[in-house]
Amino acid sequence: METLYSAAATLAAYLVGSLSFAVIVSRAMGLSDPRSYGSGNPGATNVLRSGSKKAAILTLLLDALKGFVPVFLVDRFGAPYGLGDGTLALVGIAAFVGHLWPVFFKFEGGKGVATAAGVLLAINPWLGLATLATWLIIAFLFRYASLASIVAAVFAPFYQLLLWGGGPIAGAVALMGLLLVWRHTANIQKLLNGSEGKLGQKRSAAAPALPPQRQGHKHGERPHHHHHHGAKR
Repeated sequence: METLYSAAATLAAYLVGSLSFAVIVSRAMGLSDPRSYGSGNPGATNVLRSGSKKAAILTLLLDALKGFVPVFLVDRFGAPYGLGDGTLALVGIAAFVGHLWPVFFKFEGGKGVATAAGVLLAINPWLGLATLATWLIIAFLFRYASLASIVAAVFAPFYQLLLWGGGPIAGAVALMGLLLVWRHTANIQKLLNGSEGKLGQKRSAAAPALPPQRQGHKHGERPHHHHHHGAKR
């Protein structure tokens, strides 16, 4: 029965994690689908690029809560059902993976930063706060949300191992960290080539459209006035 309870809790956590609140909140507030603009990522940072701080804050809180609540419930009420650290670790990973590959949204999910923060805060508030502090320091110094997330993801497993020891929890934190860094591969490329957007920098709410081609120009590539005074033919 304990295995059944553990499996049920893990499945429930995945389903809760699959609620893509960036999309849900944006639809409810009449905003564009966050997968259609900016980075295309259904997460709070990209929702902020819509210009709606309220939508971004709601997304951030709800994405964090969907990581926090399943782990918190297992931690508080799981003992009588034989649910220990192993199930706690599985439930945390399941909620996080649900955000990355949500069953309700064609498995097109976000990067999992807010959800991972919620999971860590539920597993151990001090671990969560240490990781959030790391994120805030890097974000404040460098103004890159992606860099802050990557550094926090790398540091979190070390905080767990050095201060609270190994076991299934450390394994879960390390796995989430690896997945989170992997989900930021495109951001790492942009950071290296200097094209990553900084915090507070707006991108257009819709994917930037190309300017319409002007039919009058035969030499469309460079419509400068000092070349080609007459059209050929």
